[in-house]
Amino acid sequence: MKRLTALVAAAIIASTATLARAVDPDKPLTVPVTVTIVAFDQLDAMALALHPGSTLLGTDLDEEYGKYVYEVELEDRNGIEWDIELDALTGQVLKNHQDT
Repeated sequence: MKRLTALVAAAIIASTATLARAVDPDKPLTVPVTVTIVAFDQLDAMALALHPGSTLLGTDLDEEYGKYVYEVELEDRNGIEWDIELDALTGQVLKNHQDT
C-alpha cells in the first residue's frame, strides 16, 4: 500500500510540475540531454536567409505538441515584421508569416 501511495504522489507531483510550466511562460525551457537541436546561430541564419537584409528582433525556444520550435521575429528592409518558426531538431521552416 505504501508503494502505491508513493506512486500516486509521484504522479501528482509530476503532473503539477507540468501544469506549473504551462502556467509560467517566462520559465526557461530545459531541453533533455537526449535531444540534439540545431545551434541557435544556425537557426538564426536560416531565418535571416528567408528575408535577406532583415534585422533579428527576438528569438524563443518552445516545446509545442512534443516538438521543439525555434521562434524568430524579424524586421525586413521595408519595416515589415515577420514571424518565423523552425523545427529546432531539423531546421525545417514551419511558419513564415508577416506579423499582423
